[in-house]
Amino acid sequence: MIQELYMDGIISVNKAVGMTSHDVVACVRRLTKQQRIGHAGTLDPAADGVLPLCLGQATRVVEYLGKTGKAYRATIRFGVVTETYDREGRVIRKAPVALTREQIAAALPDFLGEQMQAPPIYSAIKREGQPLYALARAGQAVEVAPRPVRIDALTIVAWNSPDLTLDVECGAGTYIRSLAYDLGERLGPGAYLAALTRTRSGPFTLAMSVTLDELEHALADENDPFWRTRYFAPDEALLDWQAAILNMESATRMRNGQPMRFAADGRAGERRDGMLARAYSDDGRFLGILRWDTSGDCWRTYKALNVVYASD
Repeated sequence: MIQELYMDGIISVNKAVGMTSHDVVACVRRLTKQQRIGHAGTLDPAADGVLPLCLGQATRVVEYLGKTGKAYRATIRFGVVTETYDREGRVIRKAPVALTREQIAAALPDFLGEQMQAPPIYSAIKREGQPLYALARAGQAVEVAPRPVRIDALTIVAWNSPDLTLDVECGAGTYIRSLAYDLGERLGPGAYLAALTRTRSGPFTLAMSVTLDELEHALADENDPFWRTRYFAPDEALLDWQAAILNMESATRMRNGQPMRFAADGRAGERRDGMLARAYSDDGRFLGILRWDTSGDCWRTYKALNVVYASD
């Protein structure tokens, strides 16, 4: 194993169909010998695509990876409704399909923007510590309260009745299975999610992702270009934030949790209570996250990271 395995960073995995997100984490943990790994946004076993993993100190920024939204390519099959809203579930209703592309396109704008969406009852959402899918499979009555979601864009890629291929851009927490079900109900014949690929999660795309086989090969070959092109620093998900370059004195104050007063990116007028900023040492090392405290008129340490670099 080469030195980079012990660095703190982000790997975007192209998850295969049939694996759980936990399976992917376990596999990468075995390959890298890194025990501290977290993933950004669960992917159902029936889905494939982008699954960012944070290793080591990068786990402290995992909560920010999906803040800028996600994108999917979905295949929605009309004329069949399943209890899970996807191909894995028992069929509960069938109907003939006589839809046109124009009818579908006319319905899509109703699903754009901020809205309330009811998640599937077969989901990983927990009630009293138990995932809803476990309660549903046990025969218990499950009611799911609608939750606020945001859908930014819906683009028809292809319509080959009864299958619709749809590109979706949305905020975190949106269930594409529920979108498929709701669209089927709106148009009449019902529908379920036949296939799903996550094409983007936060700043990470399929082109930036590696399969587990590719990762294993890269770990065995120290000359593999993976380490220059698809292993990312912990601040990769934070690059649209303000940044502060700290001199030695300020960096010490940050490590000690002492307040600091300076303009991040020279945009002092944009400060608001609780806003976050990236912090770097004057030699370019990522030090962590600062938080603006309006009452104290200062920046305070929010998360201090001790990132290991390849040259260390």
